Amino acid sequence: MGKERLDPVLEDKYRALRGIIEGLGSALVAFSGGVDSTLLAKVAADCLGDRAVAVTAVSPTYPVAELTEARRLAEEIGIRQILIRSEELEIPGFTQNTPDRCYLCKAELIEKMWQIARQEGMDHILLGMNFDDRGDFRPGTRAAREKGVRMPLEEAGLTKEEVRRLARSLGLSNWDKPSFACLSSRFPYGEEITAEKLARVEQAEDLLRSLGFRQFRVRHHQNIARLELEPSDLARFAQEELRSQVTRRLKELGFAYVTLDLEGYRTGSLNEVLCGSSPRERRLASRTEGEG
Repeated sequence: MGKERLDPVLEDKYRALRGIIEGLGSALVAFSGGVDSTLLAKVAADCLGDRAVAVTAVSPTYPVAELTEARRLAEEIGIRQILIRSEELEIPGFTQNTPDRCYLCKAELIEKMWQIARQEGMDHILLGMNFDDRGDFRPGTRAAREKGVRMPLEEAGLTKEEVRRLARSLGLSNWDKPSFACLSSRFPYGEEITAEKLARVEQAEDLLRSLGFRQFRVRHHQNIARLELEPSDLARFAQEELRSQVTRRLKELGFAYVTLDLEGYRTGSLNEVLCGSSPRERRLASRTEGEG
């Protein structure tokens, strides 16, 4: 069934996942190109054939590089892909960047997906949420549940680590892709989100990616860029030539100051001000949706 043998527990979960999806008959898959949605799209395509369609949102919050990768992955999987325009910046309240920002965004996107589902004669919308995400404060997932979206990875009990193992077994090229969240997650709550700022962050992160960094974030604090890198990359970044190159380019993009966060990369760092600083509170903050 794949490139490597799975242990019995994961074999059972894979069979359960296939059974869930086969029972749906038809489905649209919310497809970002991350490992969760890629696995979901792959299994949907295998189980449902042309009754499975991937839907990818195009917007200023979704980098061009990610869109290019999503299109490549859809072709790799062999699933038909529909691109839709998401208008987050037009949603009342979104640009004000409240803690419920992800709810507003996901609700708008799912409404558009249901319109496509009706046009395509499909009965279900699928979201790639895994079992590890269960129980966390996730406003976007709340919107999805309210609007009748199914989450087969969660239903089958697949954890993030198991999703990666299964994706590798099925030969998916992005099985070890670093975590990603939309660019709006780079802004502290309360700082206005604009198309210009989103483009600035996208170009800054493109630079770090071109320099060989894999897991990182460029957080946008007004005129300050706060860089989160993997702890193993901090020493490399300290090299004068590299540090000067990054600083010079980010200032050209419009940042007045470039800072390095000594705690390094972590999901949910912008939620820490909401949840306090105790170890338990920060663990909860690190799992909040939209703060990748």
